[in-house]
Amino acid sequence: MVVRAYIAGAFEHPGRHLPGLSLAQLHAEVALGALADAGLGLADVDGFLSTPDAPGFGLITLADYLGLDRLAYTDTTETGGSAYVAHVGHAAMAIEAGLCSVVLLTMAGKFSAGLPMPSAFHEAPELGFEIPFGTSIVAEYALAARRHMYEFGTTARQLAEVKVAASMNAQHNPNAVLRKTVTVEQVLDSPMIADPLHKFDCCINTDGGGALVVVSEDVARSLGRQCIAVRGHATAVKGSFGGRNDLTFTAAAQSGARAYEMAGVGPRDVDYVGLYDSFTITVIEQVEDLGFCEKGKGGPFVESGALRSPHGSLPTNSDGGGLCNNHPGARGGMPKMVEAVRQLRGEATPEVQVRDCEIALVNGIGGSIGTRMGSGTIILGRGVV
Repeated sequence: MVVRAYIAGAFEHPGRHLPGLSLAQLHAEVALGALADAGLGLADVDGFLSTPDAPGFGLITLADYLGLDRLAYTDTTETGGSAYVAHVGHAAMAIEAGLCSVVLLTMAGKFSAGLPMPSAFHEAPELGFEIPFGTSIVAEYALAARRHMYEFGTTARQLAEVKVAASMNAQHNPNAVLRKTVTVEQVLDSPMIADPLHKFDCCINTDGGGALVVVSEDVARSLGRQCIAVRGHATAVKGSFGGRNDLTFTAAAQSGARAYEMAGVGPRDVDYVGLYDSFTITVIEQVEDLGFCEKGKGGPFVESGALRSPHGSLPTNSDGGGLCNNHPGARGGMPKMVEAVRQLRGEATPEVQVRDCEIALVNGIGGSIGTRMGSGTIILGRGVV
């Protein structure tokens, strides 16, 4: 395929508990960090993407706050934790269409300030059919986990290995919230939250954020640094179908196939993976849906140690992911993108750096795999220097 967009800058905020910073300040700090990483400044930005939870009037407020006065393209797509993965694809399409050449993507979250639901949520048509009966995010994911166990024989020990691998990777990340390694037995001994999911099967929630800078090929060549090619991208949505919903797969089955086709690669070509890990079952289903093993074989696959970086057969979330490192504002797509860029540049923590990393895949999940959800898949490769 012809690559026309490159990630030139990437930055993850090092803080995980930041009650003294406002959301606007967080957006500004990650924006400046990513632009500095790219060797660019605010005056170079002509495209800007973030989600509707940005403060004030969203992008209007942030553009004014940052002094972005030459924007030709904006986007506020909202698909939960997968939104920032989708944004990379949208930035690439805008660049290919000639609408802009330097696109800034920012995200910031303040879990310490609580997680107020957007006003539109209170008008959701499903609300009256679900909330009165006590549904919750963790219960919905537990339903998916239990169904996967029933259909394929997946075990709690196999789920636990996802957390074990995350902790093995996170021990080398100085910014990770949870750096202590855990065993399968410790995961199984942690408190039950929603059967079969234990406390250690669930992600952390943090403050923080991150940003990316996506640029045209001409800009990339002018920067004199390693830029990462956006080779393939796709999104997909899976509904609840009034309860007639197979909980054993995610929309990544659709978005992944389209992203592979665009990139001209397949699962065997991927050297490193960033997978949304809101819960351990989320990872197992994505591993299957993205073609890294057969459907139903995700449990034995992860139990083999495949996810451990750098020597597993599928190094995944080498920073510790949302289970151990960072999950700002309950949205984990951006940190996955930043770590994938580090891996492709050879800039990950040495103990987890994948040797000769050429192609990386990142998949984000938004919503709930137990009801309605969206997926965004990005395939990245080493690009211009």
